[in-house]
This record gives sequence, C-alpha cells and structure tokens, in this order.
Amino acid sequence: MKLRLEVVQVPVSDVDRAKAFYTDKLGFVLDHDVEHIPGMRVVQLTPPGSSCSIVIGTGMTSMVPGSLEGLQLVVPDMPEARTELLGRGAPISEAQDMGGFAFAYLSDPDGNRWVIQEIPPKAP
Repeated sequence: MKLRLEVVQVPVSDVDRAKAFYTDKLGFVLDHDVEHIPGMRVVQLTPPGSSCSIVIGTGMTSMVPGSLEGLQLVVPDMPEARTELLGRGAPISEAQDMGGFAFAYLSDPDGNRWVIQEIPPKAP
C-alpha cells in the first residue's frame, strides 16, 4: 500500500487575498482556480519544488480561518530563503537555531501559522 500526502486544506476567510499572498509573497504556483459547483471554489497552490499542495477556497471545510498551525516548509538554505521571502514582502521571523536546525515562522493574512525549517543537503 502507498499513502501519499498530496493536498492539505488551509482555511481562509478571503480566497482572493489568500491566493495573492501564497502566489506573490511565498511564490507558490497556482495549479488551478475553479468553481466545480455553485458555492464551491477550489484554488490549489503548490510550493516550489514540493509534491504536496495546499487548497484554499469556499464550500470545502468547516475549519475556522486562521486555525491551521505548524505546517512546515523545508528549505536547504535558511538565509537564502529568508532573503527571497523578505524581498517578496512575506512576514517571516528571524531564524532561530534549535540545536543544528534553523527555524523561522510566518503567518498568512488569516493567521494560519507556517514553519520554515532548514535541512541542509547531506554531504556525499
């Protein structure tokens, strides 16, 4: 059996504002933005280099906007990632060394909280 995590719902209050944040500020790729049935809009976005996407929209979840915490985006180089994200206007915190691993934090406009984790490439 294979089980692959490929899509995670992120609860937001304003789909267009969240879509702009994830594409413009974080650089996520817009996979699609469709209304399958009236009242159900599905916007799927994928972080660059990831095989797991997020979905925002309407008519899909009962989660409260801003209630998601702790999703981690993994980067090989924290200073580089922070520089790019800050350049895009993303509200990323200073990096913290947590015993050999660096972590930084950010929130989307609704308050959904993300963790950026640095895991450097392993030497051959």
